[in-house]
Amino acid sequence: RVEIRKVTIREKPAPVPEPFVTETAAELGAHRAVIETSAGNLTLEFFPDRAPNHVRQFLRLAASGVYDGTAFHRVARGFVIQGGYLETRREPLEERQAGFVRALQPEFNATPHDRGIVSMARGADPASATSSFFIVLAPASGLDGQYTVFGRVVDGLDVVAQIEQVPLTGETPVTRIEVNRVRVLR
Repeated sequence: RVEIRKVTIREKPAPVPEPFVTETAAELGAHRAVIETSAGNLTLEFFPDRAPNHVRQFLRLAASGVYDGTAFHRVARGFVIQGGYLETRREPLEERQAGFVRALQPEFNATPHDRGIVSMARGADPASATSSFFIVLAPASGLDGQYTVFGRVVDGLDVVAQIEQVPLTGETPVTRIEVNRVRVLR
């Protein structure tokens, strides 16, 4: 027999723990992300041994749906395609999602910016990266040591090539390249 002696009713649900806070570098490295776009899917692997906080941030934002409904908004042929910019998001962030978007300290590393590398975009301040990322289209040594490499495309380079060739107005795709969702796999 079980007897309930006290019940507490909360006004709000109990807080949900923040994802990807306690994982070790090895555990973070076991994850992959699939970016499902209107042009096809891209699968990313991560380098938590080189940029653990950037990997945590990307996985946290992906798992909480922050990237869903954004777009690859910039295509600089022969250089990069860029996505994850929150101004391109179709719907506003929920309060919990917005709480996960925070500036990162740089984690520059020796990984060269070669084709397929995923690196975090930022403003003039090296500590201003938040959500926007780019995929390198060709060797770009000028980015080395200036931007944090945190992963690479392991499947879908054909989709990257297809995105690079879309019609543009300047560096903006004429037709929106939708990020339908980003799935985190283990």
